[in-house]
Amino acid sequence: MMVKVGNRELELNGQHLTELRSSNDIFHDIAALRERMEEDGYLLIRGFHKRDRVLEARTSILEKMAQMGKLDRDTKLEEGVMADGSRTIFMGGTNEDLPALLNVLNGEHIMRFFDEFLGEPSLTYHYKWLRAVGKGDFTGAHYDIVYMGRGTPNVYTVWSPLGDISYDMGGLAICLGSHRFEQLKKSYGSKDSDRDGIGHYTDDPLHITEKFGGKWATTEFQAGDVLIFGMFLMHCSLENTTHQYRISVDARYQSIHEKVDERWSGMKPKGHFK
Repeated sequence: MMVKVGNRELELNGQHLTELRSSNDIFHDIAALRERMEEDGYLLIRGFHKRDRVLEARTSILEKMAQMGKLDRDTKLEEGVMADGSRTIFMGGTNEDLPALLNVLNGEHIMRFFDEFLGEPSLTYHYKWLRAVGKGDFTGAHYDIVYMGRGTPNVYTVWSPLGDISYDMGGLAICLGSHRFEQLKKSYGSKDSDRDGIGHYTDDPLHITEKFGGKWATTEFQAGDVLIFGMFLMHCSLENTTHQYRISVDARYQSIHEKVDERWSGMKPKGHFK
């Protein structure tokens, strides 16, 4: 099976692309989860969120998109089919108009998880990175530290698919071992997107593996799954080759005792600025 990763078509379970490893087998062992994060650089946890709550959040987002005229009126709302002429929509912000989404991302379940995982009280950035990715689009390969490196580097991204995402809808892919690419961390990983005008490292996933090593990994996702990783894990997305929006959200979590990147926290986050 061929999968479009960034701007390349790669064979699943071939030379360059494999399947992500689930950590559900060790979910109730915090020490093992920490070791797995150190080893793999990520945690894939199936069914972390309650599926019905994720689908409730999805519905509220689709209703908002329908009001914006972004959905095909001749199809079912829950299918999220793009209207003619519609493109990718970025809905980043505090999303106070989407309480069902915030219930998932700020709720007791996930905050308690990070309290235990970090071994101290945690917080989540008020800003949430909500996206509806349209046909033909993908996210280029990057480290998150480039976009949120003005506080502690010990921040974790939680990527949550807001709906079921098949390979052709453009889920996330990560570069295995890239949290240990010291040369890349010291060069690209030391940059600040606002200060240096730097964004994605590349749209070509093989540019990274041919230069630094590693292998790409992805999977199909279900509503309720999460992918958790740190600031120095190279990741990108598959291309959405369908007419349905791929809806997902990134949220960030860290210890309350460490410095926060002020661009993304507070009730009115400033967002990108130099």
